[in-house]
Amino acid sequence: MLGGYEWVVLVLASFRLTRLLIHDQITGWLRKPFLEVKEDHTTDQPYYYIEPKGKGLRRWLGMLLSCYWCMGVWTTAFLYISWILLSPPSIYVIHILALAGAAAILEAFFKRYME
Repeated sequence: MLGGYEWVVLVLASFRLTRLLIHDQITGWLRKPFLEVKEDHTTDQPYYYIEPKGKGLRRWLGMLLSCYWCMGVWTTAFLYISWILLSPPSIYVIHILALAGAAAILEAFFKRYME
C-alpha cells in the first residue's frame, strides 16, 4: 500500500514522463514515425495541427502519442507497476522524474506570475 508521499511522487513523475513523451523536443524522434504536422490555410494565419500517420498499430501509437490524457494513463500505470514490482531500482528513476516534474511546475508558475 502506498502512502501520501508515494502518491505525490508518482503524480509528479507521471506528469513529467507524459510531458516528455508528448511535448518535449528531445523525444521528437520517437513521435516522428507516428505523427505528422499538417497545415490549414483557410484563414489569414496558417493553423498547424498534428495527425496520426498510417493505419493499425502505427495509427494507434500516433493517437496515443498525441493525446496527453491517454498517454498519462499508460505512463502512470507503467510507473506504478514499476514502483511495486521493480523497487528499489525504479524508485530512483521515478524520484528523478518527480523532481523534474516539480521543477517544471515551479518554472511555469514563476514564468507566469513573477515576470
